[in-house]
Amino acid sequence: MRGAFGNGSGQLGIIEGFMNSLGNTFFGWGSRLAFFYICATVVMVYAIWLYRGKPVSFTRFLLPREVFLHRSNIIDIQVFLINAFLGSIGIFGAVLFTPVVTNFVLDNLVVLQSSAFQPLDVSWGRSAVATLVMVLAMDFCKYWAHYIHHESKILWPFHALHHSAEVMTPLTANRNHPVFVLVRNVIYSLVLGAVQALALFLLIGKIDLLTIGGANAGYFLFNMLGANLRHSHVWLSYGRVMEHIFISPAQHHIHHSSAVKHFNKNYGEVFAIWDWMFGTLYVPKGEEKLEFGLADATGQRIEQPHNSLKDAFLKPFVESFEEATGIEMRRSEREDNDIGAVNGR
Repeated sequence: MRGAFGNGSGQLGIIEGFMNSLGNTFFGWGSRLAFFYICATVVMVYAIWLYRGKPVSFTRFLLPREVFLHRSNIIDIQVFLINAFLGSIGIFGAVLFTPVVTNFVLDNLVVLQSSAFQPLDVSWGRSAVATLVMVLAMDFCKYWAHYIHHESKILWPFHALHHSAEVMTPLTANRNHPVFVLVRNVIYSLVLGAVQALALFLLIGKIDLLTIGGANAGYFLFNMLGANLRHSHVWLSYGRVMEHIFISPAQHHIHHSSAVKHFNKNYGEVFAIWDWMFGTLYVPKGEEKLEFGLADATGQRIEQPHNSLKDAFLKPFVESFEEATGIEMRRSEREDNDIGAVNGR
């Protein structure tokens, strides 16, 4: 009885952790899917609907059936739930070790200096600079984590799941393979941890509540001002000038476009300066008609490889292994299918 009870308690704990994870996603300030941000998004869409002259009913404009009932959106929901569960049992958190890197780098910086480490007095100015440095560092990490997943043939199959979405809703932001999330978290931990250590050492001596609050406020504004429209059917541009500084929802739509002129453009999340600096920025002159989904560098559409949850999670491992080793694991499967077709099977 004790064994059965213990097992039951473990299962209840897992279920409770999963439900808490969902609660944090939909009601926590740190998630762009939080109810408050979704409400702000609906208000923005309403304003866009009015600006466009009420082309259809607002319900139809906000929730088109062809988007939300599309098979691609069903995969989004399934992937989101699986990742929420993996996150609730600590899989993703296990490779988030920013404080460890920060302490390691800071300790070594202290050892390298000749005199004893003297933390500077905290001031509004120093905290503001440290906040800006951390926000820029996080965005820089996101740019390069994104860039690496596109340019690496071994990592691309895991990110291709996100880009295989043929329609987009706010939930598409979470259409990520677990391996992509793990690699991204490692990059964040290493780079952001080192930058935080430098900020501690050179600017303020400690990460105070003012600095943390400032960084959080930056992402609060990001989530309030259209973050959920980045993955949606609603086009929102900031204008050509502002889109050289900030990545608009329209520019992220461009990133998901299958058109050849949009190939591997607009990797940034908040700031456009990284794309501008490294030659990957695309600023649209006006609203463009886009098709979402996978395509190659010539604009040739790639057939949907993730028609099921099984394909979404397993195919990237096969494709990545093939790229890493040069062994075509799927050749025998294709040959069997060809033989079957010849034999009438």
